Amino acid sequence: CETCSKEEAKYRCPRCMKYSCSLLCVKKHKLALSCNGVRDKTAFVSVNEFTDLNLLSDYRFLEDVGRTADAAARHPTMHSPATKKLLYVLRNKARKCDIDLRTLPIGFTKRRENSTTFNCMEKKFYWHLKLIFPHCHAEYTLKGVPDDKILADILKPYIDPVESDPVVCQRLKIYTVSPQSDVRILMKIENRRQNSVR
Repeated sequence: CETCSKEEAKYRCPRCMKYSCSLLCVKKHKLALSCNGVRDKTAFVSVNEFTDLNLLSDYRFLEDVGRTADAAARHPTMHSPATKKLLYVLRNKARKCDIDLRTLPIGFTKRRENSTTFNCMEKKFYWHLKLIFPHCHAEYTLKGVPDDKILADILKPYIDPVESDPVVCQRLKIYTVSPQSDVRILMKIENRRQNSVR
């Protein structure tokens, strides 16, 4: 067992391939590694290791995607005039602000969770942000962040040694003890090749 190193391993996690001996160790490993235990259907498999099972898994995955896309296309909100109008207004305002706004089709989780809006009175975008702190395996979601708020102010409640929440500060200790100049803020580039690691 890779968790307790005492008993003989009986189980293997489908996601991270760690060996465990009992339910208690499985739960401990999930908590320690923030692992959900669900096999990653889109994980890269080299040609040398590719088997019939991988082919079958890929085929089933594509079938599931097809079913989900079909269900999303039939969804009532897809053809709702209010949804189309809201999206049209958002895209129009973004274009005028020189923002390349891209939206996922209805049915996608990211699209469902997104709460980005445009306030016509203030002529401001209020963004839905997801902050990911990779060194601490922590994620925080912010809603309604105005477009004129600078990144330093957005990050203050999380990594500022004085102004941040004590519980959050403890969780993100590696960031709070580091000098501000050492903290790098990166933004994921979307629409890249599947195996791109950038």
